[in-house]
Amino acid sequence: MKPFIKLSLCIAIGTLSFISPSDKKSTSGQRLKPDADNGGITLPQGFSAVTVTEESGKARHIVVNSNGDIFIKLSALKGGKGILLLRDKNNDGKADETQAFGDYIGTGIAISNGYLYTSSNQDVYRYKLVNGIPDEASKQTIVKGLPDKGQHESKSIALDGAGNLYVTVGAPSNVCQEKDRQKGSMGIDPCPLLEQHGGIWQFKADKLNQSQADGVRYATGLRNVVGLDWNKQTGELYAMQHGRDMFAAYFPELYPLPNGDDLPSEEFLLVKKGSDFGWPYCYYDHLQAKKLLNPEYGGDAKAIGRCAGKDLPIMGFPGHWAPNGLLIYSGNQFPERYKNGAFIAFHGSWNRGAKNQAGYLVAFVPLGKDGKPTGKYEVFANGFAGTDTPSPGGAKSRPMGLAQGPDGSLYITDSQKGKVWRVMYQK
Repeated sequence: MKPFIKLSLCIAIGTLSFISPSDKKSTSGQRLKPDADNGGITLPQGFSAVTVTEESGKARHIVVNSNGDIFIKLSALKGGKGILLLRDKNNDGKADETQAFGDYIGTGIAISNGYLYTSSNQDVYRYKLVNGIPDEASKQTIVKGLPDKGQHESKSIALDGAGNLYVTVGAPSNVCQEKDRQKGSMGIDPCPLLEQHGGIWQFKADKLNQSQADGVRYATGLRNVVGLDWNKQTGELYAMQHGRDMFAAYFPELYPLPNGDDLPSEEFLLVKKGSDFGWPYCYYDHLQAKKLLNPEYGGDAKAIGRCAGKDLPIMGFPGHWAPNGLLIYSGNQFPERYKNGAFIAFHGSWNRGAKNQAGYLVAFVPLGKDGKPTGKYEVFANGFAGTDTPSPGGAKSRPMGLAQGPDGSLYITDSQKGKVWRVMYQK
């Protein structure tokens, strides 16, 4: 097994070594001392948080192994590496050692059947976990050559435990216009991007060197999905759709402020094989609870037209909140009402009025046994931005990835500097 590059907590590259799993104590049943200020975030009564690390890098998605080890994907290389392993050796909830590997960036990361799966913006790899450590010599390419056009290029992944891998392929466009993001430019009909983009593809989780043509287009009509997870209770795929941009700027007569900032909706989707959610022709309006025709295709903020047959979300959120993380909670630590519900990390907006930026929070949606919402969404964690008038550049932190620990704790990553919170419920 090739060793990892070992780093100190300030991520300065040091000597080559690996952490022995014998150094890791079990956190099961351990009552951790939370930070006095919960790491700077607000949580519901009974919940608290400990800061796992302050600055891991530009963190994206996260997964936690059964022994408590934390793996994080980065959107920018740090010390030439794009994947981090954090380990808590003294069982205080804070990372004591950090290791790095992988010379690529990306978003997707997951663990299944003894393998760590990760993605770049074009490929999906897996590493055999040997005593909890990914063996770099065992790296295998599962999917290769996925399209990367530099916009909505991240490849989020999910596994269903039945041998299938799901990969998002975003559309390199706002709404498939003749001239992308140009006011007055009409939409192309039919949209040629849908042949290789704007959907979720299903692959075999253990078959090597698959191309996009080897996969199954599981769902289509999806502009950009970053948050993706598999619901173990219902056995179905869930996703968070980023709605299109520029309504208020391009069509102020149809979408006057303030509603123009809240449209189109960010969509919480229950994804079935063959689902078509309508992009680029359609968008969802949570204020009217309708899927409507985009103006570039003849819409007037009221017309449904060809969108009548498109699949609807199970919930709509205000526009431009940027849902980048999704977790269906299956743990037992949190109160029963959270069981099998959905946590969503909203990265925060840029495409809203300067004084009306929003998002920068983690929401919770209660789900029933049928996998559908049983109530409205709730703000679960807030205060990440550190200001009441956040902006992407001025936000102190921006929630990005979500993961569940073996004890049922909820982990949240920040994409600004890579702060990681571990949220706990302690009676």
